[in-house]
Amino acid sequence: MIGSMWLTTKSANRGLSKKRSPKKRQAGQAAVEFALIIIFLMVFLLSFLEIVAMLYTYSALADSAKEGVRYGIVHGTLSSACNGPGPAVSPATCDATAAGVTTAVNTYAAYSLHNTGAMTITPTYPDGTSTPSSRIRVVVSYPYQAFFGLGWPTITVNAASEGRITF
Repeated sequence: MIGSMWLTTKSANRGLSKKRSPKKRQAGQAAVEFALIIIFLMVFLLSFLEIVAMLYTYSALADSAKEGVRYGIVHGTLSSACNGPGPAVSPATCDATAAGVTTAVNTYAAYSLHNTGAMTITPTYPDGTSTPSSRIRVVVSYPYQAFFGLGWPTITVNAASEGRITF
């Protein structure tokens, strides 16, 4: 009886050895899942970094526009370095092209390591003059080129700021 049981068990084991165990069939599954997950995670990480870089660009442009408005606010017609349209206080003359505002924006934006040559800076005076209590508006546009690519198109990032002239 013991001998026959041994033969039955041995023959049963032979049949099992011909079949693959479930662990061996699933061994490649982990590698495939890892490859799919790592691709997804890398695309997600690069997209996240791209969005952070674009937000940094917007923040730098917005701060540059605010700096241009600040310059325009303190350099109105009552200032000795008048900037913008309007009658200047003698002996100063006003720069109607607002070149001082553009220079202030370019100088501030240069610290952000962006290409200031690609920026479009548009200072405007909605009230038509740079006298005190008039408004100045600065719009800065920049063509944002994706850092990693990923098939993203060039996006124009715009930032604007507005204030009232005090001097």
